[in-house]
Amino acid sequence: MNIRSLTRGDGAVIGAAVLLFIASFLDTFDKSGPNAWDNLGLVMSMYVGGIAGAVLIVLARALPQPFKFVGLDLGQIGVGLTVFSLWTSFWSTIDPLGAFSDQLGGADVGAGSGLILGLIATLVLAAAAIATPLVPALQAALVPAPKPQAPQPYGAQPPGGYGYPGAAAPQPGQPYGAQPGTGQPFGHQQPPAAAQQPPAPDFSPFWFAVPVSRPLFAEDGSTAPIAELAPGTWYLAVEQRGAALVAQTQDGRRGVLQDTSGIQRG
Repeated sequence: MNIRSLTRGDGAVIGAAVLLFIASFLDTFDKSGPNAWDNLGLVMSMYVGGIAGAVLIVLARALPQPFKFVGLDLGQIGVGLTVFSLWTSFWSTIDPLGAFSDQLGGADVGAGSGLILGLIATLVLAAAAIATPLVPALQAALVPAPKPQAPQPYGAQPPGGYGYPGAAAPQPGQPYGAQPGTGQPFGHQQPPAAAQQPPAPDFSPFWFAVPVSRPLFAEDGSTAPIAELAPGTWYLAVEQRGAALVAQTQDGRRGVLQDTSGIQRG
C-alpha cells in the first residue's frame, strides 16, 4: 500500500469515519436511552455502512493497482456507501424513533447526540468522497514528499576530518601539509627550497576525491607508486603538471596522480 498516494480529501474521509464511529456509541435520542448498537438496522446502514465506504475509498487509493468488484472500482462502491449512509442518517434524524416507536409508546422524542453527530459526520464523509475527484485542493498529497537533501561531493567526510573541503587551504608561502604556526610539513622533512618546483601561476590548490583507488607516483618520475588514493577521502591537489596533479596524502606525502579522469572536486 502506498500511503503517500492519499490526498487531503482522503484525509477528510478518514476523519469523518472516525467521528462517525464515535457517534455510534452516543445516545440515539435526546433523552437517555439506547445507542446505535442497540438497533442492528440503524448501526449497519448508517454507521457501519459509512465506515465501510470510507475504508473502500482509502483502500482503492492506496492500492498500487486498481481492484474491481462486479465491474465496479472499490472507490466507486465506497462513494455509494457514503451517500447511502448520509441518506439513512438524514431520515433517521428527522424520525429518530424508527424501530423504537413501540418501545417508547410514541413519546415525543428528538434526535440525540449520536444521530446529530452522525449526520454531521456522514455529511462530511459523503461530501469529501464526491468532491475529491473534482476539487484540485482536495487532490493535494496528504503526506508531503520528503525534501531531497543537498547532494554531497563524492567521498565527503564529516566536518573536522582530514581533507574536508570546508577546511582552510594552506596559506601562500606555507609548505603544503604544514601544521598551523609551524614551518615544517607534517610527516616528513622540508625538502630544500631549490628542489621545489613552483606551481603554475594560474593554479589554485583544491580538494578532490577519486572515484576508484588510484596509485600515486613519486615526483621524481619513478614508476613505483609511493601511495594509493582511496575513494571516500579528500586529498589536496597542490600542483598541476599537464594532465597530471601533484597530490598530498593524509600523512603529508606528495606524489603525482597521473590518472585524473572522473575526480570529484570539492
